[in-house]
Amino acid sequence: MQNYIRKRAVRIANHIVKTSNTVRQTAEIFGISKSTVHKDVAERLPRIDLKLAEEVKEILEKNKAERHIRGGEATRQKYAANSHELTQ
Repeated sequence: MQNYIRKRAVRIANHIVKTSNTVRQTAEIFGISKSTVHKDVAERLPRIDLKLAEEVKEILEKNKAERHIRGGEATRQKYAANSHELTQ
């Protein structure tokens, strides 16, 4: 594995631990794809730093368990904004 990939995987992992961001949010911040973020933290990171990989895994599992709530909230806000526009 190339050194820049190792560094990127560790930077991504540290960011997720610090912010509890989702894979999608992290990908947007780092300017890479969701697939790259996932591959870095799920496949590459355990070979670099197992303890850090376990911390990230816990956060991502929590985010995954909560995603239906975030999705529902986004839908609620979308329709609230649309109904607000219709009443004006």
